[in-house]
Amino acid sequence: MQILNNDEQVSAEEVRRRYAQILCEMETVNADPGTDPLLKAWYTTFLKVTANYGEALFRCYDHPNLPHTNNDLEHLFGSLRYHERRASGRKQVAPTLLLRGQARVLASVSTRLRTYQAADLPPGNLARWRSLRKALDDRQETRRQQRRFRQNPQGYLLALEDRCEQVTRHKAAEGRSS
Repeated sequence: MQILNNDEQVSAEEVRRRYAQILCEMETVNADPGTDPLLKAWYTTFLKVTANYGEALFRCYDHPNLPHTNNDLEHLFGSLRYHERRASGRKQVAPTLLLRGQARVLASVSTRLRTYQAADLPPGNLARWRSLRKALDDRQETRRQQRRFRQNPQGYLLALEDRCEQVTRHKAAEGRSS
């Protein structure tokens, strides 16, 4: 659609206005009883889908760095999955991408944009870096616990019960000493 391509580089508000005008014309044609049923069905579907997207269709015109379609983003993630599979030798994405994905995806994307030197490696915001590290470590611990449970469910549950009993005994002892 030429309006959404915005080759003329008009404002976001003008794109919205022109698009609304096209939608009004479609609604008018759709309301005409003499309209071809196939065209009517197509217009109805188009109008419904457009209504579902709402204002999200026009965000890219308000923010110049936002891509107009998600094709580039899909290509980026597809390329990342491809390289992960090649590097790991797996047919599917490595489980580590799920665990460390937040950091690995950012690293992969940013290294395509520019090259980094050794001086760039120390984190700029240490508190944010520590927060990210903690989130990644917590996610890895959760996966580790899941694996332990799958390998030996009975033993895992017994160990969990023992820990709960220890905590209960400890709290009971604190209550008596108070």
